[in-house]
Amino acid sequence: MSIFHACDIRGIAGTDLSDQMAEKIALAVGTKLTGKKVVVGGDIRLSTPRLQRIMMDGLARSGCEVLNIGTVATPVFYYAQKVTGAEGGVMVTASHNPAAYNGFKLVLGPNPVTEEDIAEIACLTEEGASIAADGRVVDWPIIADYLTDTAEKAQSGPLKLVLDAGNGATSHIAPALYRRLGFEVIELFCQADGNFPNRPPNPALPENLTALSQKVRETGAVLGIAFDGDGDRVGFVDETGRAVDNDDILVLLAQNYLEKQPGPIIYDAKCSMVVPEQIAAAGGRPVMARAGHTFSKAAFIREKALFAGEISGHFFFSELGYDDGMFAGLKMCEYVAAHGPLSKLIDAIPNYILTPEVRVKYTGSDKAAILAEVAEKLDKWQPNLIDGVRIEFPDGWAMIRASVTEPLFTLRFEAKTRERLREIADILLAALPDHVKTSVLAAMPNL
Repeated sequence: MSIFHACDIRGIAGTDLSDQMAEKIALAVGTKLTGKKVVVGGDIRLSTPRLQRIMMDGLARSGCEVLNIGTVATPVFYYAQKVTGAEGGVMVTASHNPAAYNGFKLVLGPNPVTEEDIAEIACLTEEGASIAADGRVVDWPIIADYLTDTAEKAQSGPLKLVLDAGNGATSHIAPALYRRLGFEVIELFCQADGNFPNRPPNPALPENLTALSQKVRETGAVLGIAFDGDGDRVGFVDETGRAVDNDDILVLLAQNYLEKQPGPIIYDAKCSMVVPEQIAAAGGRPVMARAGHTFSKAAFIREKALFAGEISGHFFFSELGYDDGMFAGLKMCEYVAAHGPLSKLIDAIPNYILTPEVRVKYTGSDKAAILAEVAEKLDKWQPNLIDGVRIEFPDGWAMIRASVTEPLFTLRFEAKTRERLREIADILLAALPDHVKTSVLAAMPNL
């Protein structure tokens, strides 16, 4: 499996992403960014310090002025990009992936990286491209400035909260940010540890929020907020200890912006149809984007959107210009303080019959061919191809897409009745190759 994905570079540290491969990538990125100012940060994974040094050395050897911002959460990295005016950037992280993984999130100019950008870096890496020029590395502490500036963009409040950093990169940053704004913070797993000993670093999965749910109930907190390994994704638990779907969080955060002014709101192709319905009902213009950080960000920038969100827990904010899981928590606190308990806000949002993501592995490099075959078989339903293959009806939809970070197909189905869900699912399932269909039915036998 290639480490070069649609949005970033990622693989198992020490094997897929060896020191030698990291050096080649650093020189390839340096070839692209030679002579430019480049921000470099890293998360708390055990392999990060070594990979970060390799990256900074390669960039400096390529003639870049490297601003070393140290160990940070990814939103702090984006903040550093903004305030330093750096043309490039590399964040050493594997985000929400398990501890064995690591990788590089790249900034190669003013726009989000594209699949073509990543492919170009892959080619330069394979060619062994390099440029010999004199650069330098400058230490550039940035966390204190991030805390000050981010706090100024949020509302203070006395709410009692549980913050679950999952032992990730927000462990020391998020509690400091929330306490600065007057929140009563109860810390959970806020000791940085690249082994992620207490839970997997993906907060979008309810099973990873069990300890947070229990802590919220024990302490009487009004909200539980969980971050992923590098802090750009977030998950929520209401005051009853119930894990909240990010479809619903997206609706509430969109409503928070639309109360003040109308405008475009970005949502990803995996969201419930409740999301665009509720955005439109609140006076917004819903715009669907392909799922994946850089695709949502590109749509967010292109549409000059008020807000953008994905069910993965990425949320983008117009006052920041980037996504920030910690700021998302602050905006959710703002909405709860103004409108009441999160459980009641969630219960007021209509719900249809929506399956969780069905995730099935594929082997080899045949994903594009499989999706093309599925699209051809579904041609009479005029499939939406913005992200994989999606068939849409007035009362439901179904889709299959390839993950941009893992060798997986993900499928999701929604309808207004159980009977209709089965009918729509059968249409998509009939178009799948037998081995994929078998895996889907095994993963979700009651579909």
